[in-house]
Amino acid sequence: MLDFRLRVFYAAAKNLSFSKAAQELYITQPAVTKHMRALEEHYEVLLFERVGNKITLTPAGQIMLEHVELILAEYQNLSYAMHRLSNKHVGQLRLGASSTIAQYVIAPYLAAFLEHYPDAQVSLINGNSREIERALTEHDIDLGMVEGITRQPTLNYSAFMADELVVLTGHRHAPPQSHLTIEQFKTMPLVLRERGSGTLEAIERDLSAQHLKLNDLNIQLFLGSTEAIKLFVQNSHALCILSRTAITRELQDGRLTELSVEGLSFKRNFSFVQGPGPQKPMTARFIDFVLQSVAQTSINRRALPAQH
Repeated sequence: MLDFRLRVFYAAAKNLSFSKAAQELYITQPAVTKHMRALEEHYEVLLFERVGNKITLTPAGQIMLEHVELILAEYQNLSYAMHRLSNKHVGQLRLGASSTIAQYVIAPYLAAFLEHYPDAQVSLINGNSREIERALTEHDIDLGMVEGITRQPTLNYSAFMADELVVLTGHRHAPPQSHLTIEQFKTMPLVLRERGSGTLEAIERDLSAQHLKLNDLNIQLFLGSTEAIKLFVQNSHALCILSRTAITRELQDGRLTELSVEGLSFKRNFSFVQGPGPQKPMTARFIDFVLQSVAQTSINRRALPAQH
């Protein structure tokens, strides 16, 4: 049986807070303190430095954390392997997805995955690409899904879906022509995603291919939310550049209008990102499931014209 005290230590060490550890594990803060004292007495070391309401890991605590991460990962693998004997797929899967993927891409695949594997324990956090990569390096998640172009050398990336970014304007303020020259595009007010977002990275890369920089554009402001950008553009004369996956409904009901810009196109991939070393079996199963689902969706879409 898994030593619950190791789970308590791990929660406290990752949060650097006994109160947050208590909330995460649904126990009281005095119970967390009791478990930590028991561990410290058992190993005859101090695991945490306590200064007021703040705690930090001691050198002994750092060593404990490194080993506890490995132990908890092995318990997950053991649980998965033993349940496979009864044809169950039990295990924890902690996912992190950049904003566009979390809001507009992964939910249908995640729902289908849980229908196939109802015993899986899945959680999902979202942020921009840099935040998801940081969560992965800090072992807060098992698998990331990002849209960024920049690659961290210590992480492994594999594409699972192609994406296109499109230039958009509010329908009420659309220019007479839907095709813009580069010079026209450069003068029109523009709203973009924030620094650290994969969307902005992709835009910068493809602008660079045309010898353009962000400073060459008339950027009105940066916003940290795709939904906020869509609403802003619908109520202003500004343009925006967003993933096609995020604007299907707005194009269909006429709230946004797609524009083309001479010589400019914005392409990228959505990618899985993993840390080095062995991966959890549940992580590999989720990756395979999504890849197969995406491939099947692509086949179905190609077959649609032949059905009419």
